[in-house]
Amino acid sequence: MKCPFCGSLEDRVIDSRMSKEGDVIRRRRECLKCERRFTSYERIEDVLPAVVKKDNRREPFERNKILAGLKKACEKRPISTETLEAIVDGIEKRLLELGVKEIQSSWIGEEVMSALKELDKVAYVRFASVYRQFKDINELMDEVKSLFETGKGG
Repeated sequence: MKCPFCGSLEDRVIDSRMSKEGDVIRRRRECLKCERRFTSYERIEDVLPAVVKKDNRREPFERNKILAGLKKACEKRPISTETLEAIVDGIEKRLLELGVKEIQSSWIGEEVMSALKELDKVAYVRFASVYRQFKDINELMDEVKSLFETGKGG
């Protein structure tokens, strides 16, 4: 494993732990050259569908893109990285269960929005404002109003 600090390929594993679900192994490593420690994650590589973008381009599914969007939406909110990773894990799992070769990017966006709506209303509105590309403040206000109206019923 390449050290993220000095680039050396020589390291030793200090600790290995399996996730609760048993699908990821977390390894703490120490670089033998600079002696700094870092974490790596090992998971089975699943064959995930291609993502069909709005303009019909196809891209490989990228877990880190979804995680980055979640982190941005949840910035300065009391939400752990583990929680965000669990959301992405759930989306990946549902994708695999669908067994399709391609998936619309809108499906992924709606899955993220659904998870954020349950998790944190502020993060949901942040994500929705970018994802839905509101044209003006009225569209944003309508979304916030509907969020509170559906929240009262549940």
